[in-house]
Amino acid sequence: MAAKPAYAAGAQVEHGKYGLGTVMSCNDEHIVIRFDDHGEKKFVCSIALAAIKKSDRTPPPEKKASRSRKKAAPAAASA
Repeated sequence: MAAKPAYAAGAQVEHGKYGLGTVMSCNDEHIVIRFDDHGEKKFVCSIALAAIKKSDRTPPPEKKASRSRKKAAPAAASA
């Protein structure tokens, strides 16, 4: 019988080195966390869970991917 994962997806956590983040997935072996300032990191649960604690903050709003397109420079006229 498999044990219940330590953290549910969407849980807010704090790591000593990487700061605040959101749990993306967690199973018996790995936990994936998207940190506010360091991006997504994957940890081995047996090692990392000691460094992670629950946070009571509200989840940050999702950032929309910026899809800005650069305008093409006008073609130089050849003489």
